[in-house]
Amino acid sequence: MSTLYLVLALTAGALNLGSGIGSIARLKVIYPLLDGAHIPHSMLVFPIGTLKVLGGAGLLIGLAVPPIGTAAAAGLVLFWTCAVHSHVLANFWPKETFLTFTFLGTAIATLALDLALA
Repeated sequence: MSTLYLVLALTAGALNLGSGIGSIARLKVIYPLLDGAHIPHSMLVFPIGTLKVLGGAGLLIGLAVPPIGTAAAAGLVLFWTCAVHSHVLANFWPKETFLTFTFLGTAIATLALDLALA
């Protein structure tokens, strides 16, 4: 395992865990973003928050059990790709959208490096 992968997996894991916990806690700052992307508020805890928490935890667990990390990274790439797709469909680009691309980028980088080191 390389130092770069360790730092990337820890960072992506912590970011997704934090974001997922914020979603599960139903932080009010998230609601305008859901409204703009035409996502029902009922989806905030499940599947959105739950998938982010599971993905983040999977990346961290993957440091000890690599196949779990690979699966978590792949799942997060799919999740964040769907998030970008939702923004495209709604033509909704608030200033917070850079976070969506940041999360997607860290997921892609984690998966790519994981597969390259395998």
